[in-house]
Amino acid sequence: MFPIGDENPTEHRPGMTWALLLAIAAAWLLVQGAGFDAAALVASVCNLGLVPGEVTRMAPVGEAVPMGLGWACVVDREPINALTPLTSMFLHGSWGHILGNALFLYVFGDNVEDVMGHARFLAFYVVCGLAAALAHVALQPASPIPTVGASGAISGVMGGYLVMFPRARVRMYIPPIFLFHFPAWLVLLYWFVLQVLAGLPQLTMLRQDPAGGVAVWAHVGGFVAGVVLVRFFTHPERLARRQAAARAELLRRYV
Repeated sequence: MFPIGDENPTEHRPGMTWALLLAIAAAWLLVQGAGFDAAALVASVCNLGLVPGEVTRMAPVGEAVPMGLGWACVVDREPINALTPLTSMFLHGSWGHILGNALFLYVFGDNVEDVMGHARFLAFYVVCGLAAALAHVALQPASPIPTVGASGAISGVMGGYLVMFPRARVRMYIPPIFLFHFPAWLVLLYWFVLQVLAGLPQLTMLRQDPAGGVAVWAHVGGFVAGVVLVRFFTHPERLARRQAAARAELLRRYV
């Protein structure tokens, strides 16, 4: 089940949302070889991905993490490690990974940007992404495993959307042929609960690696950051107009 659109018209063109999508696509194609160049993909993930143990310096230098096909990521102390909470936001591990993230940003980003404006939306996106990285590092401080993806920042966008447009209708596709409309609060809270449940095993001493290779607590951290911080980035007058328009749209369609 995944979103394919919403019934929440915008007032302005989402220029920054499209710019972020283009930046993510450019990184995937030009830096990561679109997944077809194994050496480029592994090098980008290892060198520009977020490795908690490198950021905290708790992972021993030289510790290796197998990446398949004879490749491995080796813990180092390179200066670039300090920037990986940011650089990792623009990298992905597969076509499914990048397309899924792009879809969620496309569906929810334009409305959040519409209320914030281009510059504030970019700042909000980056801050939520850094908060997500902090949550992941806090839960896995000595992990030598690299993580990449825009999921944490996009989770923040989803949290902001929940606060501003809880009653907006989201179109959800459920394979193979089912299309349903649900209120945003139901879609987003359902997604958030799934992330928390998936991350609970990581809170035990029995399992210290990210569940299923996904840094779910980064998703949780980004989402919570979005919920908490959205009010500091919005233009109040834009939000009032958009919420009034959203209510009018609901009345027109369902009353």
